[in-house]
Amino acid sequence: MSLPTLPSESRPPVRRNGWHVSADAERLVLARHWPPRFDLAAMSAFPPVRRGRLARQVRQDLWRLLKGLRGFSPVIEIAAAEGGVRLQAGGRVDGAVPAGTADRIKALLDDPAHRARWIGWARERT
Repeated sequence: MSLPTLPSESRPPVRRNGWHVSADAERLVLARHWPPRFDLAAMSAFPPVRRGRLARQVRQDLWRLLKGLRGFSPVIEIAAAEGGVRLQAGGRVDGAVPAGTADRIKALLDDPAHRARWIGWARERT
């Protein structure tokens, strides 16, 4: 599975604390290596939130889940969607991907406790 063409391809992504961040009005991509690649991924929908905060929180928990997977490098993509945002979490794997790894990512994204913490941290302030 490959990441679709990223926005602002002519402009290199901003690098913050070793992470590449590419963002425009419609989409944000957070990746350790550039260009990003999804060798495995899962998706989930979220209410309107601050995309950068959501991406960082999900990336941290995704890393905690898969840090033992040799050659894993997280990638988070958040795109605008009707009624909120669509998040794709996964990443690049230099090596074999064990069966069921994408299901583990989906279970993380659907976990009510994690979602509550992520949404609470990233919710839009008014």
